[in-house]
Amino acid sequence: MATAILLGLSAGGCSLARNDGAFAQMTAGDATGSIASPARSGPTDTDLAFARTAASDVLTKGSKDASQPWENPSTGARGSVTPLAQAYTAEGRTCRDFLASYVNGNSESWLQGAACRSGGGRWEIQSLKPWQRS
Repeated sequence: MATAILLGLSAGGCSLARNDGAFAQMTAGDATGSIASPARSGPTDTDLAFARTAASDVLTKGSKDASQPWENPSTGARGSVTPLAQAYTAEGRTCRDFLASYVNGNSESWLQGAACRSGGGRWEIQSLKPWQRS
């Protein structure tokens, strides 16, 4: 009998020391790094690669008031890239700013970027980051 009680107590372990019930609510501070969030709030690296390609394409076309759609079939993310304002010169290269939309499920956001024309004439993305409203 004593052995059964000792086995029961040792199997219960730290559950005897807890004051909360089996259905205690977890607060925001209780999450650990090992628990993954089911919904992603921003673009993946692959999503960004599709957006960068669309930015380069629309800037290469050089059309005024043009937008270039993009979509990542593996994540379902999509959006479009629209050049802003006129081209400018930075460090001896022609550059242009752009705005990219990002939509994935219920998540929507905007990215701002800058691209400069390389020596070969191709537009290279210099920056792409979350849009900061001013």
